[in-house]
Amino acid sequence: MTTLTARGLSRTYPTGSGDVHALVEADLEVHDGELVVVRGPSGSGKTTLLNLLGGLDRPSSGAVFLDETELSALAEKEALELRQATLAFVFQSFGLVPVLSAAENVEVPLRLRRIAGGEREERVAAALAAVGLTPHANQRPYELSGGQQQRVGIARALVTDPQVLIADEPTGQLDSATAATIMDLLAELTSERGIAAVVSTHDPLLIGRADRVVQLHDGHLTAANVES
Repeated sequence: MTTLTARGLSRTYPTGSGDVHALVEADLEVHDGELVVVRGPSGSGKTTLLNLLGGLDRPSSGAVFLDETELSALAEKEALELRQATLAFVFQSFGLVPVLSAAENVEVPLRLRRIAGGEREERVAAALAAVGLTPHANQRPYELSGGQQQRVGIARALVTDPQVLIADEPTGQLDSATAATIMDLLAELTSERGIAAVVSTHDPLLIGRADRVVQLHDGHLTAANVES
């Protein structure tokens, strides 16, 4: 059973006018098959929390654990290897390479891992099928809608069979109907694949897709009711 855990997680940024406490002693556990939504207004610390959980940044104090491994204490090379082996990210900006087709974008992380060509093709096809994009495999990002582009981003994350999925405002550039579809897809895939997923959003319409909701306000993380 995979568990992503934050204990006493804090991140402080020094500035010329004083320290900015972006995250203050946050505690969180996310288990496999669970979709946890982190909600809060812009500037509340959501991206800071997700970057720390994913090992993209290091805490000022506290720790992040993936099962028994303290991710936040690993050397950079070890942390990179662990991220590549177990974590996947979905971003608000989609992050697709414009000159590559949908299939080629999904294939990128497998090429970085030096996966053999035949296996790459099978895994890319399966990932695109999982997000309903098989007919669009050869299209480039500019030929796809925003929702389709984000589905490519999700397929790219899933193609590595991650244990943990971290999504930072994945519906931020989408209309409400498309956003709801993307969140439904994330919830379905999380449950089916037993992934521990953390998704940030400030959209109240998306909260109902979560198994659990936590609230960030001025860097302080608290529990929240799904209905609230």
